[in-house]
Amino acid sequence: MEIKTPYAFGKTIDLPFAEADPKVRAELAKEGFGVISEIDVKKKFAEKLKIDFRNYVILGACNPPIAHQVLSRELPVGTLLPCNVVLYSTDDDKTSVVVMDPVPPLSMAEHPEVVAHAKEVAEKMHRVIAAL
Repeated sequence: MEIKTPYAFGKTIDLPFAEADPKVRAELAKEGFGVISEIDVKKKFAEKLKIDFRNYVILGACNPPIAHQVLSRELPVGTLLPCNVVLYSTDDDKTSVVVMDPVPPLSMAEHPEVVAHAKEVAEKMHRVIAAL
């Protein structure tokens, strides 16, 4: 099932969370992205709120060459980096994988090169989603 919002895109895949997580990371790596941050929302909610939540992980994905080019054009744009990739369990034991669309927020930048790089990242992320 495709997922599309004004700020993100993705799909639900027919894999349980434990199998989907390494597959997503492998596909990100194929497109030159490393995971530079990770938030385990389920774990944090359990620790801080004593709430049992579904499996939900936010991965901060970064493509260093593109990030360097973007930050070289406009330093404050780092507030919009890295690209967040979210994985969460669905009620039917599948996994939704949703990627922040980098084009809308980076289109606010003052440099056309930044927007061009955002489009390049979006293309790479669409390939990641398609490969799942």
